[in-house]
Amino acid sequence: MSRDKQPVGDRLQKVLANAGLGSRREIEGWIAAGRVEVNGKLAELGLRVLPEDSIRVDGRPVSKRKLEAPEREVLVYNKPEGELVTRNDPENRRTVFQRLPRLERGRWIPVGRLDINTSGLLLLTTDGELANQLMHPSQQVEREYAVRVMGEVTEEQLHQLTHGVELDDGPARFEEIVESGGEGFNRWFHVVIMEGRQREVRRMWEAVGCQVSRLKRVRYGSVILESALKVGRWRFLKEKEIEELANVSGVKTERSKSRPKAKGKDYPPKGSKPRQSTKRSNTRQASRQTKPVPKNSPWKGKKSSGGRSR
Repeated sequence: MSRDKQPVGDRLQKVLANAGLGSRREIEGWIAAGRVEVNGKLAELGLRVLPEDSIRVDGRPVSKRKLEAPEREVLVYNKPEGELVTRNDPENRRTVFQRLPRLERGRWIPVGRLDINTSGLLLLTTDGELANQLMHPSQQVEREYAVRVMGEVTEEQLHQLTHGVELDDGPARFEEIVESGGEGFNRWFHVVIMEGRQREVRRMWEAVGCQVSRLKRVRYGSVILESALKVGRWRFLKEKEIEELANVSGVKTERSKSRPKAKGKDYPPKGSKPRQSTKRSNTRQASRQTKPVPKNSPWKGKKSSGGRSR
């Protein structure tokens, strides 16, 4: 076989995940447990399938129509505090998926997660590859948060946060910290981070002796949270916005022929423009595709403590 010959078909777990049956990890578990059959034979991990193959899960056939890959779609949701980014909660608490439009094919895949006490921008997509690329640390996709910190924050603490603190799961640092106001006992900052470990932003502030009293994500890559998108509402990204997001993640773009049929109301804010990434002068600027800070940015004219020492 030629080394240049490409594998035929898609991996079974990818096809079933795109059909909305579960996550790739869940489906890999089903395959290992012998719950999935292809053309009458038990499937094995790593198996690739073609459109004409017959697939059964727990003895039930998966329809060809359901296996058709859904058109790439992305929406932005303004998550309130108190909601979970999970499909099932043992305590029956509210989840973000209860508010989202239903899809006839595929399922909404969250791009990263926000904990129950964190609000703000949450991206969801029908494209598993796009979601994985946007979340992978190697892509260096910026996440920006507005953080309210209780008490005084010293220059030494800011220096530690931008040069690195040690957490239980390894070192971490903010790319940029910008003071953005506050009164009395609370101070607001905007921070940029390039990865999304669990509760990472909160844990970093705690590592330098500070307590976060409120946390809100306001940007993910090229997508910003506009003020016109109210809490608990969502909107579909436009084709140009999806292309910009895909370019940031390194995923090839393919224009959707049509929007997937979804049950629910769309909330596109009027007159809003995507916020551009924060300009930065370090050596990795070009690879991150950063752009100048727009005039309406909360960063504009604020005091910054950012980057490693030059």
